[in-house]
Amino acid sequence: MRNYRFQHSSHRQAVLAERAREMRQSLTPSEQVLWQAIRGGGLGVQFRRQVVLGRYIVDFFAREVALVVEVDGGYHARLRERADERRDRWLRRQGYTILRLGDALVLRELPQAIGLIRARLQELRG
Repeated sequence: MRNYRFQHSSHRQAVLAERAREMRQSLTPSEQVLWQAIRGGGLGVQFRRQVVLGRYIVDFFAREVALVVEVDGGYHARLRERADERRDRWLRRQGYTILRLGDALVLRELPQAIGLIRARLQELRG
């Protein structure tokens, strides 16, 4: 299985690790809702939250199938679109699959959001 902790300068890695720890302590409401639904291996894989992959921190990561799940809010829709595209390209080149879910979907239609994750997991398992 892929080693998802890439080698970077020790300082940069330490900064990313600290930022990920901070982010785990301050999840957005939609991230909190999704985390409660996917934690503990209930979907057949173990997800971790706020994981450092290379130079990025992803919302949720299932190492077993190299699946990244991102929860995007209004901020992502406009201001982060280009940065997210670059990030997604880099992650895909590393062999990761990215599933982006809108925060409104997670908050209002959680069963549908979980269904999308289940479907993607099924595709990845073959």
